[in-house]
Amino acid sequence: MKFLALGDTDGIGASCHYLDLNGTSLVLDAGTDPQRDGPDALPRFDWVRDRADGYVDHTLITHAHHDHMGSLPVLVRRFPHAMAHMTDATKKLLDILLPASARLQEKRRDRGETSHEPLFTEDELEVLQHLYLTHDLGQAFDLTGPKGTSSVTGRFFSAGHILGSAGVELQFEEWGRERRLFYTSDTNMQAQTILPGGEYPETTDVMVLETTQGAEPAAAATSRPEERERFKDTLAQVLARGGTALIPVFVMGRAQEILVLLGQLKREGAIPADVPIYTAGSMRAIAEVYDETRDTTPRVDARDEVYAVDQERVPYEAEAKREILDGPGIMVVSSGMMIEPTLSNILARRIVENEEDAVLLVGHPAEGTPARRLQDAAAKEPGAPVMLAEGHGPQPVYCTVERFRFSGHSDRRDLLSLVDRMDPETVLLVHGDEEAQTWMAEHIEADHPETEVHRPDWGSVLEI
Repeated sequence: MKFLALGDTDGIGASCHYLDLNGTSLVLDAGTDPQRDGPDALPRFDWVRDRADGYVDHTLITHAHHDHMGSLPVLVRRFPHAMAHMTDATKKLLDILLPASARLQEKRRDRGETSHEPLFTEDELEVLQHLYLTHDLGQAFDLTGPKGTSSVTGRFFSAGHILGSAGVELQFEEWGRERRLFYTSDTNMQAQTILPGGEYPETTDVMVLETTQGAEPAAAATSRPEERERFKDTLAQVLARGGTALIPVFVMGRAQEILVLLGQLKREGAIPADVPIYTAGSMRAIAEVYDETRDTTPRVDARDEVYAVDQERVPYEAEAKREILDGPGIMVVSSGMMIEPTLSNILARRIVENEEDAVLLVGHPAEGTPARRLQDAAAKEPGAPVMLAEGHGPQPVYCTVERFRFSGHSDRRDLLSLVDRMDPETVLLVHGDEEAQTWMAEHIEADHPETEVHRPDWGSVLEI
């Protein structure tokens, strides 16, 4: 088996991994890097031919976050015969998110925000629909390539991360025996507000393991019920003083989880029932998919509906935005890491200097992002400066800034327990920064000295 990371392995960027299984060529995910622009945001698809002397027969898209699926149209353009496999819910979400991405890329070019042409167009997406194949959780499907010398079978397992998310089990023959590889992708073993925890095979030979929370000791020491209580209390305090709570979210996944949580808090009387909740963009269309599939996908309680939570649209006009920021109110807008020029970044610049307002971070603020810069500045002292966008600032931070661990990723304690449970011969650590991967490698090697642990180098072919 050959493994080649096509996406940068130094952090949480474009997830994309190439596998050669006895002549069958597969790609696990095809993401884009949210902190890079244009072609620089893409995985190195050219390395499939140049470094692995291969092709792509099939790609498996584990979920609908852009860092895992945003370059799929480019991959299919490069390898026209490649079939893309995913769950039905993921396909429904891609049908919304990829055209939205194409439109956004065109707008950014037209506004002069980028010098790059769009990576793909809406017209191009329509032509690709026949290449997308969907599979139920637990259903075996054939992935054998034309040059494969033995069969390869795939199977999806619920990952508990976002709607439609899945881990991938690959079963194949090698060295005269049956072998299994399991790719966790982004995974969560614990129940969230909407989604239950993930499900996994009993065992595997090779595990490709995400490490997002590997450098987060606090995550392993915090329970979701505790974080829910702290979030409830903080939000109630902000609203009681007439402030606006900005909640930056990933438009896919975290947004829906937070909206259902806010609906629960209103029903419980923890926050005023009449306080407005503002949303924007494609969240409404995604909410429809969440609600339409609530009886056919894993749920904590199928009665919970995202669209049942009253929401108002964030207005387009600048003056109207200023008016709604005169709270009390709740803004649930993207992006989760406050990347410029997204709405969460724009609104944050308008409230960071106001003591009555708050920015409530509900996800992982990656190093170097505006969300991390804001969190770090707020931790220093009142009035510490932050630069949220080029040409805007620095600004003094006087608003409340709190981070809540509602992550859709397993903490490092759970990730280690997954290695314990599945007992792989080999572990490949991906999708985490250097500190996270180092911690995970050291602890897996200490607990399982017989297990080979690899931290794949970006662009280097690893033979396993």
